Amino acid sequence: MGLTEEGERLLLEGGRALGLDLRPHLPAFSLLYQLLMAANQRVNLTALRTEEEVVVKHFLDSLTLLRLPLWEGPLRVLDLGTGAGFPGLPLKIVRTELEVVLLDAVRKKVAFLGEAVQALGLRGAYPLWGRAEELAHRPEHREAYDRVVARAVAPLCALSELSLPFLRVGGRMVAQKGPRVAEELKPLPRALGLLGGTLEEVRPLRLPFLEEGRALVVLSKVAPTPKAYPRRPGVPEKKPLC
Repeated sequence: MGLTEEGERLLLEGGRALGLDLRPHLPAFSLLYQLLMAANQRVNLTALRTEEEVVVKHFLDSLTLLRLPLWEGPLRVLDLGTGAGFPGLPLKIVRTELEVVLLDAVRKKVAFLGEAVQALGLRGAYPLWGRAEELAHRPEHREAYDRVVARAVAPLCALSELSLPFLRVGGRMVAQKGPRVAEELKPLPRALGLLGGTLEEVRPLRLPFLEEGRALVVLSKVAPTPKAYPRRPGVPEKKPLC
């Protein structure tokens, strides 16, 4: 079963609050909801169980990325630690011209993403299984992306080491963060200096229908990342560069 009338109303109203007309995309979001709920009974894809939670905290939260003017044109985007496909799938549904690679280290989640991409008919969306610490050293991924996005993956110090090696010089990484982002920002300059990045912007916002603060942290790639980074799997989080 896809979205109910109430679910569609929430999606449309939330989209308008974000400056988006989501009516043309209702069938795709309804099917994505149906696929997610069906698969979640077999595999633990998301802890969100109600329609309202999925619409607001997955669909609309993912689309807050579009508050930034960074998505025009046929960009190559990496969704790092995508999980069940967020924010990458909603981003791809609304910005069809983007090429989106959906990276996760859990095979079952990547298998779901393959099913979802096929069912939704999303050309230019590619599920990818593996560890960021290893894939970032492969030539086909090293400094090969225009944008990297990540939501609820790791603190900014570790996340910068995982993400910046994927970005070409001039590319942007956008991290979706909660209300305590200031604590993660304080030690960040040291890590960015080592990785060839700089802090470009912190955009505060509020998610429609919720009072919780959110922030989009934009990192810019200004120089090539040294070959030593990222370090081997697990090290960026256990021993952050900050």
